Amino acid sequence: MANGGLQMLGFVLAFIGWIGIVVSTAMPQWKISSYAGDNIVTAQAIYEGLWMSCVMQSTGQMQCKVYDSLLKLQGNLQATRALMVSSILLGLIGSFVAMIGMKCMKCLEDDEVKKSRMAILGGVIFLISGEECLPSLNPCVSQGLP
Repeated sequence: MANGGLQMLGFVLAFIGWIGIVVSTAMPQWKISSYAGDNIVTAQAIYEGLWMSCVMQSTGQMQCKVYDSLLKLQGNLQATRALMVSSILLGLIGSFVAMIGMKCMKCLEDDEVKKSRMAILGGVIFLISGEECLPSLNPCVSQGLP
C-alpha cells in the first residue's frame, strides 16, 4: 500500500476533480452563441446549460430562465443531465469509501488488507465517476453531432 502522503495527495486531487464536476454541472455555459445584429449596442450572448438558459445583454445585464419541463428537453440534454448527476453521486460515494481506506483514518485499523482494498475501491469509484462525465463534456455528443 502507498504511503500516507501519496494517499492524501491522490485523495485531494480526486476531490478537486469531483468539485470541478459539481461546478461544471451547475454552470449555464455549456453552449454559447451570440447575436450582434445591426448595432453593437444590441448585442446578446446566449448561454444554454443543463438546468437553465441565460441571455446576457451588451450592457452587462443577465437574465436566466429555468427550463419549464423535463419532457420538452432534447434527449441528449436529458442524458447529459443524468450522466453528470450520477457522476456527482458516484464521486461522493467514492470519497467516503476512499476516506475509510486511507492510512490516516482509524476505521478498519486492525485489518490492513481490508483497509487497502477499501482505498483501492474508492479510487476505482473515483475513476468510474470521472469516466462517466467525459461523454457529457464532448461538444459533439452534447450537440448531437457525429
